[in-house]
Amino acid sequence: MDYAVVAAKVLKNIGGKENVISAAHCATRLRLVIADNKKCSKTEIENIDGVKGVFEAAGQLQIIFGTGIVNKVYEEFIGAAGISGSSKEQVKQAAAAKQNVFKRMIKTLGDVFVPIIPAIVASGLLMGLLGGLSSLFPSISESGTYAVLNLFSNAAFVFLPILIAVSAAKAFGANQYLGAVIGMIMIHPALVNAWAVAGMPASDIPSVPVWFGLYEINLTGYQGHVIPVVIAVWIMSVIEKKLHKIVPDMIDLFVTPLVTVMATGYLTLTMIGPVFSMLENYVLSGAKILIALPLGIGGAIAGAFYAPTVVAGVHHMYNALEAGLLSTDGVNTWMPIATAANVAQGAAALAVAFKTKSRKTKSMAFPASLSAFLGITEPAIFGVNIRYGTPFIAGCIGGALGGLAAGIFGIGATAYGITGLFGFLITTNYTLQYAVVILVSSAVAFSTSWILYREKEKSFSAAENYVAEEGLKESVENGTIYSPIEGNAIRLSEVKDETFAGEVLGGGFAIVPTTGKVVAPCNGTVETLFETKHAIGIKTEDGAEVLIHIGINTVELKGKFYKAYISEGEKVSAGQLLMEFDIEGIKAAGYDVTTPVIITNSDDYAEISQVRTGSIRQMEKALTYA
Repeated sequence: MDYAVVAAKVLKNIGGKENVISAAHCATRLRLVIADNKKCSKTEIENIDGVKGVFEAAGQLQIIFGTGIVNKVYEEFIGAAGISGSSKEQVKQAAAAKQNVFKRMIKTLGDVFVPIIPAIVASGLLMGLLGGLSSLFPSISESGTYAVLNLFSNAAFVFLPILIAVSAAKAFGANQYLGAVIGMIMIHPALVNAWAVAGMPASDIPSVPVWFGLYEINLTGYQGHVIPVVIAVWIMSVIEKKLHKIVPDMIDLFVTPLVTVMATGYLTLTMIGPVFSMLENYVLSGAKILIALPLGIGGAIAGAFYAPTVVAGVHHMYNALEAGLLSTDGVNTWMPIATAANVAQGAAALAVAFKTKSRKTKSMAFPASLSAFLGITEPAIFGVNIRYGTPFIAGCIGGALGGLAAGIFGIGATAYGITGLFGFLITTNYTLQYAVVILVSSAVAFSTSWILYREKEKSFSAAENYVAEEGLKESVENGTIYSPIEGNAIRLSEVKDETFAGEVLGGGFAIVPTTGKVVAPCNGTVETLFETKHAIGIKTEDGAEVLIHIGINTVELKGKFYKAYISEGEKVSAGQLLMEFDIEGIKAAGYDVTTPVIITNSDDYAEISQVRTGSIRQMEKALTYA
């Protein structure tokens, strides 16, 4: 095979080098992200020498060549296209970049905040508990144990910019340690702590001239900020990647980090931070006017838009607002509105937790909801509600109606910094009214989220190439895996292999086969066909990942006794013949022919149940999931 010719033909039939965004390869496939899919001719690509299949998945054009060939075609391809090689992760990012701006922004927020949610949940829950207990039993705050636990509780929030910077650097494909440095710069001890600025006279805040003396900036930190950190690290990633391309390799190791940190740090402290602070001042002034509106209108508006300010990272400014209210009026009327918004987001996430069938979503939504009811909403907002869209909207609606109630009642608190359920401790004169605010916010948000939240429907189309025995079912059912082999169905726990018996790879069942034919147990796409032919991975149309492992330890046979009728990337219909294998030959070689059938992404489903054991024919219902 002339790999250069093959690469040139691929390049021609995807629209030329100007249509290539990114390229990578795995063990068997050339993975491409192209600008305009309309310029791609799959039929022509399939006819190229060595191409075993072509399909699109996750925004990528995947061309199957097979092991030992794909890497050689890839080297010729990137040379012909005039691009540098990319990792599979970089190709995924390039595919995501083709989405519209709004979806990219939402995805970016998720990529940045989801990884740090465990840290936020741990600190947030402990902070809420300590805040409530210290208000109820003031003497606790004087104990040494409280001092130590309090240090634990606020650690993630004190150093939040660093956590965000590290996660953002990873999301943007930049050096995570350089990202950490940018986060450290933004909360350096030499800067005045952002939480202390509100109580300081302007004359006491140090400032320095910048940009050749054109203007001055205050030397204040960015504790509690979100968006400025993300923007700063994004700028850092752009600078770093550009420098890696233009700086000679000989000096890249020290020139690129040095210039990246200097440029990003200076831009952050002299432009990004100050501009953001200015926007915060405008929002703060507007908030004071807002909550003064009559008939609770201001409370409704503030309750609706409180959560979006958390997303924007400007919510920490409310501490200054609440401190101002307490110093002038002796009553903090903002806290109940904030509570309405917070518990509403928690209730919206709680609805998702109850309604979803995904174990992963449940495991995230339940603790995130509890955290929001205790006043820490980031886990619920970024981990659940923003990701799914409609729960966030439901939370804003609940916050609006709860804020309306708070405005009408004129509820006031005697302190600030505590919201949610522990807010009862600082609203002693408005206990009943405060309870009504929480009830209204929660009920509206929960019910609205329950109605609006929809999970992707799990459905299969009727099998087009149905080859099961006459008299069996003629169409496949939702959430069902049929038996791919005729034989005796047993439980995974009975398989003589600890990995399968312990469900390490996921839940499922197993078959002791009586015939040597394997058919597709569902409609889907062949994601994996091992070179040794002993195992097949199929992804169903609704996302279940099914592994059919023909025999135990049969990888050692290196393909002997197996004959495949499909290839990776091929779409298959339930009942379609996938593989033939020689049962007696495998047994004679000393191997167990027991065949586990496993859903490898079992954690995505609330329930996986084996339908039957004992004698079973091909395409009889064997496993259900939901």
